[in-house]
Amino acid sequence: MTSQYYVPPTSKWPIIAVAVVGCTALGAGSLMTYGSGLPFLLLGLVGIACVMYGWFRDVVNESMGGLYDMQMDRSFRQGMGWFIFSEVMFFAAFFGALFYIRIFALPWLDGEGAKGVTALLWPDFTAAWPLMNTPDPSIGGPDAIINPWTLPLINTILLVTSSVTLTIAHHALKEGHRAKLKNWLIGTIVLGLVFLVIQGIEYVEAWNHLGLTLQSGIYGSTFFLLTGFHGLHVTIGAIVLIVMLFRVLKGHFTADNHFAFEAGAWYWHFVDVVWIGLFLFVYVF
Repeated sequence: MTSQYYVPPTSKWPIIAVAVVGCTALGAGSLMTYGSGLPFLLLGLVGIACVMYGWFRDVVNESMGGLYDMQMDRSFRQGMGWFIFSEVMFFAAFFGALFYIRIFALPWLDGEGAKGVTALLWPDFTAAWPLMNTPDPSIGGPDAIINPWTLPLINTILLVTSSVTLTIAHHALKEGHRAKLKNWLIGTIVLGLVFLVIQGIEYVEAWNHLGLTLQSGIYGSTFFLLTGFHGLHVTIGAIVLIVMLFRVLKGHFTADNHFAFEAGAWYWHFVDVVWIGLFLFVYVF
């Protein structure tokens, strides 16, 4: 590492990232609301892939060029820490909405609590979770819910196992066992990809056979909001781990200098912890 603090040149990637993420959100929102917007969604997703490739490439080249020192390493660690904190707050908002609905809003509509007078709006409504029968009969609830002890349980086992395999890979890196590192990292990636495939199967089953859609009341919208954003994070995490695998195959990282790998591991463990919360409070309870 260099002994001088490295100040990177002006980067175009942040503003491009804002544009393509906005395009993706616009396309996804239009597609779900109006049934159109697929071109914007695809353009945004391709743009995100390009930004990730270009930004990763620049940072890897700077790192391998010996431009970073210990102060830069601390900056990266602090930045990743704050990023994960922002992700914690991101999911905390969604979990907060879920708990508010279940603990306050539904009981109020059923005549309980300080605002129980709202039961006058729908006097025949009975609060229950999962909400199969919505207060407004014009908004149908799901026909059935997903059994948590089938595909969701399998996915929980997959993600928990992937945290273990990634930890083993990390220790192998710190001990200089490159073959062990490569094998356990590949295992982690495979587990993550299988998780995504199973979640896709679950979504198809829910949408086509259980009547569980974005339009099936508050249960359907919170279900897909929480699990969908988590699936997006698993996808991003898997991409990061695949990049780490290519770097490992190229001989990057040493026992003392591998923060990129460590940052990817932090992110993956965070995603796994979020899933445990989802499994408990979206599927089980």
